[in-house]
Amino acid sequence: MVHDDTRPALTGPRRRIELDGAEALRLLGSVSLGRIVFTRHALPTVRPVNHVLDGGDIVIRTHEGAALTSRTERAGDPGVVVAYEADAIDPRTHLGWSVVVTGYARLLTDPEDLARCLALVRPWVDQAMDQAVRIRPDLVTGILLTAADDCPAGA
Repeated sequence: MVHDDTRPALTGPRRRIELDGAEALRLLGSVSLGRIVFTRHALPTVRPVNHVLDGGDIVIRTHEGAALTSRTERAGDPGVVVAYEADAIDPRTHLGWSVVVTGYARLLTDPEDLARCLALVRPWVDQAMDQAVRIRPDLVTGILLTAADDCPAGA
């Protein structure tokens, strides 16, 4: 990874602005990498994954034998509780946004839906990724980190 040090670092104060759910999901849909958090052996587990938004749901690809695959495979309705986080924060200026989605994850089992979703998400790793998980957002939160002087009064 190449880090660009040519831009000056922001030295002034920053402001944290809460985003509404629709704007948070829009931003999440603008990137393709996030982190899924689920429980494995009664402990929180975090995995970086790539994703797409599909009708307001987050879809990720996984593979047979993956911890998340087996957890969602055994889950009944409504699914396994997970958190999903994505962000775009500039490492130099510390400006950007972060979104966290909490919801239920289910393994896709309908052959047509699975085939469609597998075509939507391109794996970043060279590994068979023949399963897909759909996360239905239940709680969507997001923040925007901006320079304090960029904000309108009262924001």
